[in-house]
Amino acid sequence: MTGTIINVAAIIVGSLIGILFGARLSDKLKSTIIAGMGIFLVAMGIQMFLKTENSLIVLGAILIGTLLGEWWRIEDGLHKLGEFLEKKFSRGDDEDGSNKFIRGFMTASLLFCIGPVAILGSIQDGLTGNYNLLVVKSVLDGFASIAFASTLGIGVAFSSLIILVYQGAISLLATQLDAIVTASMMNELTATGGLLLVGIGISSLLELKKIRVGNMLPALFVAPLIVWILSLF
Repeated sequence: MTGTIINVAAIIVGSLIGILFGARLSDKLKSTIIAGMGIFLVAMGIQMFLKTENSLIVLGAILIGTLLGEWWRIEDGLHKLGEFLEKKFSRGDDEDGSNKFIRGFMTASLLFCIGPVAILGSIQDGLTGNYNLLVVKSVLDGFASIAFASTLGIGVAFSSLIILVYQGAISLLATQLDAIVTASMMNELTATGGLLLVGIGISSLLELKKIRVGNMLPALFVAPLIVWILSLF
């Protein structure tokens, strides 16, 4: 759990720095920074996808995961949680304040949760107490929080709650996961996470097309499950 706590602290500190000094940055500069991160995420997502050993597994995981996500209404749940937190902690001085809070909360929550480092780092932290991977992730998330919070506001900081629950749960279950997860499972999970990163870049950062990426999150768990099922035959 140590690595997760460091990660949470980095996101909160980065968000506060972004909020305090974000006003000194022009809207054009902040917009360009967000767009640049969007382009980077798309490129990173494609790189992660290329790690797949069987692209049909990734496709199946995305389709099944999306069906489950739409059924469970994950994105709606995140949206409602964002609205609740916004009412409790945001003054909402402008008409767009609520939407900006929710966008910041959801974008940062999805971004910081998706990726092999979040899962591998949490497993390593839980099993051996070695949280080096999560420290690296914390540095990246901290800088990302500065850029996001300068544009999207305090909602970014509250994404740390999702990180605490998500990575903390993986660390606590690491012993059981270690007995199941194989290299092939991690490759397909990484590839699936890469596609979700592309979706986040296109939808939330570049704003080219609205994609309900939150409802695709179950795909991260479906991908290794498919690999396990195929290994039985």
